Amino acid sequence: MGLSLIVSAWLFFRITGALFNPNISLALLLVGAIRPVRFVLYCIAQMLGAIAASALVLALLPGNLASNNVLGTDINPAQGVFIEMFITTALVLAVLMLAAEKHQATPFAPIGIGLTLFTCHLWAVFYTGACMNTARAFGPAVVTGFLYEDHWVYWVGPFLGSVLGATFYALLKHYKYWRLAPDQASVDFSKSPGDPVVAIKNLFTSGTDIEADRDAAVGTSGAGMGEKADGRKSDDSAV
Repeated sequence: MGLSLIVSAWLFFRITGALFNPNISLALLLVGAIRPVRFVLYCIAQMLGAIAASALVLALLPGNLASNNVLGTDINPAQGVFIEMFITTALVLAVLMLAAEKHQATPFAPIGIGLTLFTCHLWAVFYTGACMNTARAFGPAVVTGFLYEDHWVYWVGPFLGSVLGATFYALLKHYKYWRLAPDQASVDFSKSPGDPVVAIKNLFTSGTDIEADRDAAVGTSGAGMGEKADGRKSDDSAV
C-alpha cells in the first residue's frame, strides 16, 4: 500500500493534488486548504473511483472480491473506531505537514506519506485492515453487497481521525510552531553547529575558570592603557 501510494501521489500531485481519500479531503477542508465545492467534487470522484476499481478487480480476477476491511476476531467495534481514528490521524498529519505545508521537503512529500501509510498498515492491518480511507471500505462494500455489519466503523473512525489531525495541525499553526526551531529547514551552512570539541570544552568549563579568563583579559587591557597614559604624561612633562 505504501509503495502504491508513493507512485500514485508522485504521478498526480501536480494535477489534482493526488487526493484519493475523502478523509484527507475533509482534513484539508477543515484547515481551509480547499473550498466546500471542491471537497464535494473530490468526495464524489473518490467514492465513484473506489466502486469502479472494486468492480474492475472483481471482473478481472477469479473468485470473490477479497476485502480486508473487517475487524479482527478479538476486536470490538469501539476498539476498531479508535484504531482507525489514530492511524488516520497519523496519515492526516503526514499530508498536512509534508504536502500542505510548503517547504524544501515538499517535493518529496509522497515518500513520507507513503511510509506513514506503510507503517500504519504494519501495525493495524491485523486489527481493522488498516483502512484509513472510507472510500477504500465503501467501494468493495458496494460491489459485494455490504457483507459486513461493522462497515460503519470505517466511516466513524477515519472521520474522527480527520478532525483530530486537522485540530492538532491548526493548534501548531496558531502557536507558530516554526518559531520553536526556526533554522530547522535551513540549508545555510552558517546555521550548522560549531566545533563540537569547543562546545564540549565550554560545556565542562567551570564558571570560575571563565571568570578568571575574563578578569585576566580585562587586566591585560587595563595595564596597556595605563602604560599609554604614563607615556603621555612623561611626554607632557618633557615638553
